[in-house]
Amino acid sequence: MTSKLLKILTGINRPSAPSSGSMTLVGDLYRAMPDVHTTFLGRAPVDQTWKTSFDHLITLSTTKRPQGPDFTPYVGELTNEVGAFVEEIQPNAIHAQYLGFALSLAFTRTAGNVPIIAIAHGPDVMAAERSASEHETMKEVAAASAAIVTPTSALADRIDHLTGRRFTDRLTVIPWGIPLDHARVRSRLPTATEPLSLVHAGRLDDNKSTITAVEALSLTRRPHHLAVIGQGPLREHLEQRTIELGLRDRVHFEPFLPRAELWRRLPNFDAFVFTTRALEAFGLVLIEAQAHGLSVIYSDLPGVREILGGTGVPYTPGDPRSLAIALDEIGRDFQRRDTLIKAALDNARRYDVTDTGRRLRELTLRITS
Repeated sequence: MTSKLLKILTGINRPSAPSSGSMTLVGDLYRAMPDVHTTFLGRAPVDQTWKTSFDHLITLSTTKRPQGPDFTPYVGELTNEVGAFVEEIQPNAIHAQYLGFALSLAFTRTAGNVPIIAIAHGPDVMAAERSASEHETMKEVAAASAAIVTPTSALADRIDHLTGRRFTDRLTVIPWGIPLDHARVRSRLPTATEPLSLVHAGRLDDNKSTITAVEALSLTRRPHHLAVIGQGPLREHLEQRTIELGLRDRVHFEPFLPRAELWRRLPNFDAFVFTTRALEAFGLVLIEAQAHGLSVIYSDLPGVREILGGTGVPYTPGDPRSLAIALDEIGRDFQRRDTLIKAALDNARRYDVTDTGRRLRELTLRITS
């Protein structure tokens, strides 16, 4: 007996390329999801390789405008454009990526009888916590959704609180994943105490708190080295702070790398430093690092703790001294590093994107049935 083919309409209101964790995730996710036909709404420019993740990719033409006086007419124009796609495609379900952003609002107001599954990514939750208008938008999208998917129970609890505990029964936790088959485990295992070769990858902004890693290196007893890979508004400040601390020989900055190149580089490092200090929806890069055999030193946030359990080394978020102590302890205990590497590989195997795709498809099938 053949499986039912589901027609799914989804999208993210950004240039259609794997430029962030969310964009990388959806590219993997819909490629891995069985028995679906996915139409994705995005923005130009389009990465042609990434485009193949979907059966059909449509570029939105409505001029994008941020929250402010022009936001309401913008949402109206976007809703008209999206409504025409809903009518033409007639999907079985809509996956609204990000609760409370403009495209999810447009889906909500044009879905008609098509069931909506809202998918939270983290930036939407942070926006709702700091902005009354985006909080109201989140509540509107949540109310219109048959299910709300989050990657951790910690994020689900924050959404539940923001929406007044009105939609608790709609919240479903489906952990994110990565294509594990493509990961390559490092061949060099620790054999003695030595300075660590560290890597940090991600957007260089306030919440990611890369400054914690830079300042921690000025406090360590061993001359560990750190590669910072990524772009963002704090890049110049981080480079200046590195010079002020006399760390130019130990901290090196590199631009954002496509995932294939990042994955090629990961096995060359000893450990991954994760520094987010407030909210992290999941942290795919943590699993990427573990899948390549790296020890992970992470800021002890509820969602991250839920993902890693005892397979990484926690430190106090935003505290360079706490991180410095953790780095030195790992640097001088190679047997513990060996244990962490084995634990990391075991933990990474729990997060295969094929499992994410299967579970999201099963949820979609239940909702549409």
